[in-house]
Amino acid sequence: MGDLVFAAPPSVLVPVQGGGFFPVRRIYCVGRNYAEHAREMGHDGREPPFFFDKPADAVVIDAAPIAYPPQTAELHHEIELVVAIGRDGAAIGEHEALDHVYGYAAGLDMTRRDLQAQAKKAGRPWTMAKGFDQSAPIGTIAPASAIGHPASGAIVLSVNGAERQRGDLGDQNWSVPETIAFLSRLVTLRAGDLIMTGTPSGVGPVRRRDVLEGSIAGVGTVSTVIA
Repeated sequence: MGDLVFAAPPSVLVPVQGGGFFPVRRIYCVGRNYAEHAREMGHDGREPPFFFDKPADAVVIDAAPIAYPPQTAELHHEIELVVAIGRDGAAIGEHEALDHVYGYAAGLDMTRRDLQAQAKKAGRPWTMAKGFDQSAPIGTIAPASAIGHPASGAIVLSVNGAERQRGDLGDQNWSVPETIAFLSRLVTLRAGDLIMTGTPSGVGPVRRRDVLEGSIAGVGTVSTVIA
């Protein structure tokens, strides 16, 4: 291999509870995985899971500020459970899916909702609505060896101290094992992948200087401020 023509981009590293860092490879996101959120977005019923991506460098480490992105007047918050994959696998069975999980974190799927609505109307991809710079603030990853595999528990987001979103992990249409099994039939999951598992109802707009604080019972917290 010859010399690099320019410096390689830095690795994306998320802190791990107890020490160390989790190197991020890819970010997969599950759409409409809570029934109440699906209804508030104009959909109903338990449809098969579908996925979109965010780039690894969209990650913002917990408590760091994020910029209000350009080309939008409707930046929305979405609090989500993040699953950190620690072992490679393809066509993974539900019964073995949790063996591939390294740990869990709280995260935010920031969304340019107006761009998403335009893309939906035109039948176009959501990439610019979901995968923009600094669109994935993520808290410290808690290893499953320390916290187990939470299947229920409160997931909450507040903006400027006022509660906006509240749900329960048990309300997910597709559980973590089901999601991993389904996704791994589409792509080979690798150590370093993150899966953002969807958001409960109550999504809404944020503005500059807003403070976002999220928590997931038994998992951890995530926070940011819109710079």
